[in-house]
Amino acid sequence: MKEGLSVQASSLIFLIGLPGSGKSTLARSLLAAHPDALLISTDAIRAQLFGDDAIQGTWLKVWLEVRQQFQRAVEQTSSGQASFAIYDATNAVRKQRRAATALARTTGFTHITGIWLNVPLDLCLERNQQRSRVVPEETILRMHRRLLGAPPSLTEGLDQLVECTP
Repeated sequence: MKEGLSVQASSLIFLIGLPGSGKSTLARSLLAAHPDALLISTDAIRAQLFGDDAIQGTWLKVWLEVRQQFQRAVEQTSSGQASFAIYDATNAVRKQRRAATALARTTGFTHITGIWLNVPLDLCLERNQQRSRVVPEETILRMHRRLLGAPPSLTEGLDQLVECTP
């Protein structure tokens, strides 16, 4: 775990960053170091619901599954079956971050730590081209503008915010 990062009962690590910023890589590293942690990934949910993580599908279906997984994660972290949960999604839009942190609170998470992988746009675009599932460049550019216009802050319902830059 990163120095200065606190994990408490019913804790959620809330990842924020562009596609190609390293969110899923960080999530895998956290899971390797903490095998009893739980991963809630919108990509995995899309693969489960629609047969392929590249299919965006209906956001409402994804959101309902996020809520169910949040609820299960709170039950497991509260009972000591899991150490904490990780929410792996871009979370590039302030309104969506606020909705997700509000959902996390209402389902019972008591501590939410945002980790913003603030990676330069050109590096994210380069990494994106090397992925098996390439996100359209215009989508990444739009997310980048949204993040620059409304960067993550504690006012969005986070207890702690860690900005990671390469």
